Amino acid sequence: MIINADLHIHSHFSKSANKDMNIKRISLEAPKKGLNLVATGDCLHPGWINEIKTCNYIDEGTFELNQTKFILSTEIEDKNRIHHLIYFYDFSKIEEFKEKIRNKTYNIDNDGKPKIDMDGGEIASIAKDIDALIGPAHIFTPWTGVYSIKKSLIECYKDLTDYVKFVELGLSANSDLADRIKELHSLTFLSNSDSHNPHPVRFGREFNRFKVNDVTFNEIKKAILRINGNKPILNVGLPPQEGKYFETACIFCNKHYELNEARFINWKCSCGNKIKKGVKHQIEEKSSFLEPQHPYHRPPYLCTIPLSEIITKATSQRNPFTDISFKRWDELISAFGNEINILFDVEIKDIAKVTVPAITEAINAFREGNYIIKPGGGGRYGYIEFPKEKDLLILALDKKNKF
Repeated sequence: MIINADLHIHSHFSKSANKDMNIKRISLEAPKKGLNLVATGDCLHPGWINEIKTCNYIDEGTFELNQTKFILSTEIEDKNRIHHLIYFYDFSKIEEFKEKIRNKTYNIDNDGKPKIDMDGGEIASIAKDIDALIGPAHIFTPWTGVYSIKKSLIECYKDLTDYVKFVELGLSANSDLADRIKELHSLTFLSNSDSHNPHPVRFGREFNRFKVNDVTFNEIKKAILRINGNKPILNVGLPPQEGKYFETACIFCNKHYELNEARFINWKCSCGNKIKKGVKHQIEEKSSFLEPQHPYHRPPYLCTIPLSEIITKATSQRNPFTDISFKRWDELISAFGNEINILFDVEIKDIAKVTVPAITEAINAFREGNYIIKPGGGGRYGYIEFPKEKDLLILALDKKNKF
């Protein structure tokens, strides 16, 4: 069985999340994106646990609502500001975990993403005791990723490093970038949306394709551990340049810098504000190899762009949240079932029967790689542009992404 899974989202109980991130809405949106499984996120929060319990019970670690399966997960912040993902087998394991950390956190019951006064090694030790999976969230993110604060995984997880079996790449990295770092070669890469909003431009924008025998927690665990034939067979995500922290840039005026420039002016922008080192330069500093050296088990990484973003550009809307953008997206979903089908599988001639020519042409341009990415950095997303006819020759000469 081949399934698509987004294993990192947030509920409306996270302070920065949209109020519509409730379990019913998520369960209805997942099939439209082409997702079979979603990790709940925020499962330490009592209010979110109560919502999860309204789903149908499949087994101890798996739940279902509106044909969307769920497994239990959370993201936490340690005392060094590093973020970690944890996947739990059942509610009893969650309660065990909460009991062990209760005196080390002040906000476990009022924020879906709690802060814990423990380091990565201490948290991993608890995860091991209760047989939960743990790994770094968005490992390269400049503010809260492991590599923004520690030199290595060992420095973060210490004696428990061998227990860590996966890392989440984050929106500003892909397998080619991450596999330039040798210590990551043995680990499973996860590509997840980290969505705080059910809108299709956010939810499911990155996902994993797994080979499993069933859609359950145990089968996903085996896939992450790559045992008994279960494994990831594809990582799907944004082009890294679209991520908010791909290039080094000022967090205020968003002026972009090369690494040597930023160092020379001591990470202070000409506007007087802080320059934040981008993932591209962070990886350059930590790389073991000039080019990616993929281990034998690494699946391909497929770059995608959310359909609603493509529609927005094709119809000259100001953003993907306009009524026109959503209407055109919904028309295509109603006709062809889900976003993955539309982006990769449906014949262009069939798409042309359902939507306007500009959108058909934009989807075809995406498939052929005829688009330009304006890189993100300093906390602002990058964005795509579809080139004019005169630009296509230049684009054809530079098909390979250069980081």
